[in-house]
Amino acid sequence: MKIAVVGGTGLIGSAIVAYLSSRGHAVVSMSRSGTHSVDISKATSPSYWLPHLDGVEAVVNCAGVLQDSPGDSTSMVHHHGIANLFAACEQLRIRRVIHFSAIGVDRETPSDFSRSKLSGDKALIERDLDWVILRPSVVIGRPAYGASALMRGLAALPAIPVMPNTGRLQVVLLEDVVRTVEHFLDPAAPARQVVELVGPQRYSFGEVVALFRRWCRWPPAREIHLPQFASGLMYKFGDMVSYLGWRPPVRSTAEREMVRGAVGNLEEMQRLGLHPKGLPEFFAAEPASVQERWFAGMYLVKPAIFVVLSLFWLSTAFVSLGPGWGYGMGLMGEGGVEGTAAALTVIAGALADLVIGLAIAYRPTSRYGLYAAIAISFAYAIIGTILVPRLWADPLGPMLKIWPIIVLHFAALAVLEDR
Repeated sequence: MKIAVVGGTGLIGSAIVAYLSSRGHAVVSMSRSGTHSVDISKATSPSYWLPHLDGVEAVVNCAGVLQDSPGDSTSMVHHHGIANLFAACEQLRIRRVIHFSAIGVDRETPSDFSRSKLSGDKALIERDLDWVILRPSVVIGRPAYGASALMRGLAALPAIPVMPNTGRLQVVLLEDVVRTVEHFLDPAAPARQVVELVGPQRYSFGEVVALFRRWCRWPPAREIHLPQFASGLMYKFGDMVSYLGWRPPVRSTAEREMVRGAVGNLEEMQRLGLHPKGLPEFFAAEPASVQERWFAGMYLVKPAIFVVLSLFWLSTAFVSLGPGWGYGMGLMGEGGVEGTAAALTVIAGALADLVIGLAIAYRPTSRYGLYAAIAISFAYAIIGTILVPRLWADPLGPMLKIWPIIVLHFAALAVLEDR
């Protein structure tokens, strides 16, 4: 069967693509960053989808975004753009459409995320298709992204911070989500179904983090319940960072959605003959590797690296043009560069640092900013050695400190991708 998976590079989508491919299906993985590129924000009519669905016999839609930000529109990704996908499927007579929604959207819609998800569900229900709507709880598997990645990162801390007003979680395993999709892709499977995907146990957020910590073979840690103002600042900071193109899981949408939790009706899966496993079974069958422990330990270090590097370059720019101007001009004079040439050199260096700092902070250009930072650091080392070689013997080590800075930029490049 030829199957199109929209959102095929995400946590759920990539697992579905891999599994269906291994079962002999011809799978077309569609996403903004994949080999088959689609941009749902541009899907303003059914005609957008028609060339992408040539020969397709079934569609699995896994596309989703947490909240609106530059480049991400909940309205388009969850409702209007996807509604046009459903219309295109109806036009091409692609009967089987499996659509991922979110658990609880039929009961409460506290954010644009859940409201747009519910609108997308309704758009599909109105179509003459053999549709299936899957509403998963928090999904956990070997790969990690979003909430599941955050839980791993928090598990590495010596104390577990717990946000206020978080509901219970009925975590579902990624493998059970994939098995459900396979079940409904069978042409003989029932259609026009809405199924909640949940696991057999209900946990608090802190309990899930504690299970991850035990899985990584770290000793138990006590919980620290954050006050409302502290968690509010974290969510607002996440919103601010999202405008720079990053996608932190801690944003205002998560705050509103976490209050109602993520629990559902296990009987819906059991009725289909699907018996999902619990987290303890998953952890027992999949011992944590050193890669898992490294990921957990690096998860919260990563944002600190990018904040520090960005501020470092921005600070050097402002210091060079401000209180450090005289010192910079003195070094240039010591190297034999005087007057206008010296001033232009200092200004050019400061502007270069400014551009690098901004480029590192902005996610779409972050990689280029890191490469530029490495290149200019080597240039500073060479130029400094030629003009003022005594800096190598300076007890404050201005030349020696270039090298750990360069290494830190390489570390940032290594952890830049989220998935």
